[in-house]
Amino acid sequence: MDKKITFKGSPLTLVGRNISPDKPAPEFRLIRTDLKEIGLHNFKNKIKIITSFPSLDTPVCDLQIKEFNEQATDFSSEVIVLGASKDLPFAQKRFCDSFGIKRVILASDYKFSSFAINYGLLIKELNLLARAALIIDKDNFIRYIQIAPEISSALDYQDLINKLKEIISGPPVGVTQEMTLKCKPCEGKTLPLPKDRIDKLIAQYRGWELIEDKKLVKVFKYGDFIEAKYFLDLVSLIAQEQGHHPTMSLIYNKVKITLTTHAAAGLTENDFIMAKIIDELL
Repeated sequence: MDKKITFKGSPLTLVGRNISPDKPAPEFRLIRTDLKEIGLHNFKNKIKIITSFPSLDTPVCDLQIKEFNEQATDFSSEVIVLGASKDLPFAQKRFCDSFGIKRVILASDYKFSSFAINYGLLIKELNLLARAALIIDKDNFIRYIQIAPEISSALDYQDLINKLKEIISGPPVGVTQEMTLKCKPCEGKTLPLPKDRIDKLIAQYRGWELIEDKKLVKVFKYGDFIEAKYFLDLVSLIAQEQGHHPTMSLIYNKVKITLTTHAAAGLTENDFIMAKIIDELL
């Protein structure tokens, strides 16, 4: 995914996970206008159009939601439209009430930055969401991503509509084990991975050190304390949502991360999944 965007010509930095089409859509947490939490799991068996934007208080964002609300009149009942921004839920509700927004579900990422980080759409310099549109199919696979290279410019709505028609009429994505990148809860007796499996996996993970065949360790170095703390915060949110918590230490500009599964007294697939997700945040 191209993470190069600008605001009136000045470059900005997108941070978060590196997503791509035909991969599983990460779960996320947003706050609805009624202050209830929603996520991807709330829209099972639906084709999801998710559009993100910096703020409803800008003309382009205002028109973006109105455009999707109008376009949605032609969508089938199997399609839902979700709008995400860091506007407070109260402001989103006021906007919907003022302009009769009935076909777009607005939700806020102000509390967790969960959608922004999980989809790599957090603008670091502004702490706002980039202007983007995604299509996620009924099986929760990402099928389309459009990010406005200049956040003050509008999206290409026709390109999205053309892709939506293709997804509705086309076959689903074939699921493989490699594609399911999510930690699984440890239930009952959890066994550690055998040594040959660990050796095979660790060869694919650059910079991660295997300690006593029981731990994965990696040190991330940044320019200063603030940058290192920023990275640690990103990892913390992802770890909480994955339910797999690393040991982390912060010493000035370095973050040391240690992964192991305590229930197994060693390494499991979850540790390698978490390591891969952490590497996506770089």
